[in-house]
Amino acid sequence: MTEAEDRKPQSDEAKGTFDPEITSEFAIPRGLAVPRGGGESETTSEFAVPVGLDVAQSAGGESGGSAFSPPRTYSSRQAPPAFTPAEGFPVVSLTKDVPWQDRMRTMLRMPVAERPAPEPPPKAEEGGPAVPRVLDLTLRIGELLLAGGEGAEDVEAAMFAVCRSYGLDRCEPNVTFTLLSISYQPSLVEDPVTASRTVRRRGTDYTRLAAVFHLVDDLSDPETHISLEEAYRRLAEMRRNRHPYPTWVLTSASGLLAGAASVLVGGDLIVFMAAAIGAMLGDRLAWLCAGRGLPEFYQFLVAAMPPAAIGIALTLGHVDVKASAVITGGLFALLPGRALVAGVQDGLTGFYITAAARLLEVMYFFVGIVVGVLVMLYLGVQLGAHLNPDASLGITKRPLWQIGASMLLSLTFAVLLQQERSTVLAVTLNGGVAWSVYGAMHYAGDISPVASTAVAAGVVGLFGQLLSRYRFASALPYTTAAIGPLLPGSATYFGLLAIAQNEVDAGLVSLTKAAALAMAIAIGVNLGSEISRLFLRIGSAEKRRAAKRTRGF
Repeated sequence: MTEAEDRKPQSDEAKGTFDPEITSEFAIPRGLAVPRGGGESETTSEFAVPVGLDVAQSAGGESGGSAFSPPRTYSSRQAPPAFTPAEGFPVVSLTKDVPWQDRMRTMLRMPVAERPAPEPPPKAEEGGPAVPRVLDLTLRIGELLLAGGEGAEDVEAAMFAVCRSYGLDRCEPNVTFTLLSISYQPSLVEDPVTASRTVRRRGTDYTRLAAVFHLVDDLSDPETHISLEEAYRRLAEMRRNRHPYPTWVLTSASGLLAGAASVLVGGDLIVFMAAAIGAMLGDRLAWLCAGRGLPEFYQFLVAAMPPAAIGIALTLGHVDVKASAVITGGLFALLPGRALVAGVQDGLTGFYITAAARLLEVMYFFVGIVVGVLVMLYLGVQLGAHLNPDASLGITKRPLWQIGASMLLSLTFAVLLQQERSTVLAVTLNGGVAWSVYGAMHYAGDISPVASTAVAAGVVGLFGQLLSRYRFASALPYTTAAIGPLLPGSATYFGLLAIAQNEVDAGLVSLTKAAALAMAIAIGVNLGSEISRLFLRIGSAEKRRAAKRTRGF
């Protein structure tokens, strides 16, 4: 072919389909006739229907674009085989008589795609409540629970219960030590809505905590309809309500708690009065520091000084009393047992970031107590006070007095935690049972104190969880105050005393024993709570579906 023939113009049809300047491998070859597209660009999606395949259109002439509409070729009589996991889908029995904590925990432990549809129709007004308002209410409720010391798993369960009660089932709550967040995705093709809230202040008011649990219980009840406005009103009332006990009652309770703790370690009436006075002085100094805006570290440091100072003063005055019992009693009111139990519980349930933050908070509080006591002990040693570290071996065995003291300690601890008056009697009896179990195993059975403490704490967790499920409330009011008699106050004091007298090895051994006792309390309470679930009527899906890493990988 000559150069002139090569330059000869092509036909009109070829001109519409071929450009001699195109050199791409996707160019249409010469001589291939392609029908015109009617002025529209060609469909290039891999989801386009192939040419020549006839597909019936919908009755309205519109194609279904929803991700949840069945395919056009779907037939209920000839349905494709459904995918089922090897372990099968769990059968969830979410009956009304099961507490909402267990029902929501069951749902949270399931993947989103496997959660059953909501049991009742959504509780909604005309058009349904606004999603941001529901998420805001959820975050406010979660904030009160987390600030009150509730475990991260129970906070997530409560947040999920609130969202689900208003029809927001596809939501994922997330709880850390200071941050709450929740994300709701209406469908697979819609953008998710996410909200978060920061917890800046923490307080101890178990009466408010119980009120929040009652609100969540009412929201999750399918027979009760509570609008968003009503839920906000009840939440505002909880925030406005004053504490059930005045300040002077709290100060007196801290003194009685220290006195009862001193009786547990062998103190008499004089020791009881001295420990009570020291604890009340420390409580007032801590309130003064809190009013000045000082961090809690310094509040604990200052509160630990008066009991130690009174014990040293009695030793310098040659008063025939056990000064160690005075100081030990004062430490009982300060040891952060509530935060320790919550931290270990979060770690055992898989919330490791929150657990690490809680345990770090416990360490700071403990260091504050250590510094305050060590300063006074060092001054006492310099002034010539003869404090005997071996006095811990001389604790007298007085079963009746010690059981009575343990019950008084639990009662006053419950008052300090601002518990409802209806729960004080139950937690008092629970504390007496805990000390009876500990005394029977340790003093009568010569079993190690760590094992005895773990078993006694397990009994506390078992009874506390059963009582809370019976009353559809939080377990904290029934367990936290009851573990008060088991706190390692004496081991902490004698470890600090040995360090102050330059016996560092003995002091570290005693402090290690105190840490082991504290961990035994926390693990025992959590184990008792888990055992209590065996007595509850819960479906098979309640079993925790966790990763199996028994071989370390």
